[in-house]
Amino acid sequence: MKTNLLLLTVIVLMTSCISKITSKQEKKQTYNVLFISVDDLNDWTGFGGGHPQTITPNMDKLAQQGVVFDKTYAASSLCGPSRAALLTGYRPSTTGVYGNAMELRDSPILKNAPTLPQWFSKHGYFSTARGKIFHKPNGQQADTISWDKWVKEVGDYGEVKKEPGFMANGIPEGEADDNFDWGPTDALFEETSDYLNAKWAADQLQKDYDKPFFLAVGIYRPHLSWNVPQEFFEKFNEEEMILPYINENDHDDIPSYAAKPSKNYFAAKKYNKQKAAVKAYLASINYADACVGIILDALAKTKYAENTIVILLGDHGWHLGDKMRYKKYTLWEEACKTPLVIKVPGLTQPGSRCPSPVNLLDLYPTLSELAGLPINTENEGNSLVPLLKDVNTEWNIPSLTTMGFNRHTVRNKKWRYISYGGVQEELYNHDVDPMEFTNLANNPKYQDVKNELAKYIPEINATPLEKVYITKRYH
Repeated sequence: MKTNLLLLTVIVLMTSCISKITSKQEKKQTYNVLFISVDDLNDWTGFGGGHPQTITPNMDKLAQQGVVFDKTYAASSLCGPSRAALLTGYRPSTTGVYGNAMELRDSPILKNAPTLPQWFSKHGYFSTARGKIFHKPNGQQADTISWDKWVKEVGDYGEVKKEPGFMANGIPEGEADDNFDWGPTDALFEETSDYLNAKWAADQLQKDYDKPFFLAVGIYRPHLSWNVPQEFFEKFNEEEMILPYINENDHDDIPSYAAKPSKNYFAAKKYNKQKAAVKAYLASINYADACVGIILDALAKTKYAENTIVILLGDHGWHLGDKMRYKKYTLWEEACKTPLVIKVPGLTQPGSRCPSPVNLLDLYPTLSELAGLPINTENEGNSLVPLLKDVNTEWNIPSLTTMGFNRHTVRNKKWRYISYGGVQEELYNHDVDPMEFTNLANNPKYQDVKNELAKYIPEINATPLEKVYITKRYH
């Protein structure tokens, strides 16, 4: 009798434990993903510390809720190749996608490759997007087949005033690139295309879904031209704008294959538009931040707030006169470095910062692991989940950026090494030279440093899909 009673007690206890475990499993929710991409955004954010006069309260708020990766680098310092890499998991040197004119699906490697949203859709997610996620927000380069539901972008930024023969910024036509222009517009914030993208995303977060979602929204500003509503320009005083430090002797020790000072730099200097350019870029960032705020505020008020991964990123960096250049297209720090914030409810420590160098290529395997999906073994990036769990985890993987055929740069915590086809080199010590003014590549003292970093340069580089682009850009 006692034996039967004891057995019955054990059975009851086991049943209770199993019931509790099952209950916990039932309560466990799969992560949704909110993917926010901001075009041409460098580290001029409050949390990035790149410029003291920037105003980005919404991005900064997210940064306080998640992990900031202080040394994030793009796979390429150009929109199309960068986005193709992070959304497919392949390096440009593997696919041959080096330029903006190259169609992602023209690469034999990428013709049928599952993109990040396709991978999520394949494994039970509903994917949807609007705005610039791939290289274009609309048309073929939007890669609309990647989404269960792709939504066309509409709207513009309003009109700017300009005088005949001059761009809106006052520089005579022809003396700078046509899109190197800026000015306040006559549009209301609520009429602009990025606002409409953000409002669309906010509306999607109000819906009920029968499966977890991968929701992506692209914010186009601060991509040129910097035309945003007047209210955002009014927040910045042009005369008080702080310029990046510029060393006009900087190119004396830079090899001939490197990017040269640009006509945009000389035009801005000639017509005293350097401070105006900084103001316009900051105004555009502030506009983008307002759009990001619409999305994040909407998420915070929904039932998805506690089970949605939030990713905020730029697609590469941007020069604002430093290195005597504007725009991107280079292998230097300011063009390669980009913001990255990841918030994973229940996993990431709010307000934490990761000092290890990482790459946007790492997002594909990272999000796959976080969502509990099978890992795409073709991915050439590395999952950042160990760093999300502990930002001080030992991480000895340098970050690789490619800008053109057989042109690469490798960045670890201390050094940046640049190789132009193994023919010419640059080397910078970021502990003492964060603006990369002193090229140490020809100093034999640092040969071991170069040899170690050169191990991460791809041995084989895919043939460019469009050789004309490489010729035009670099020679």
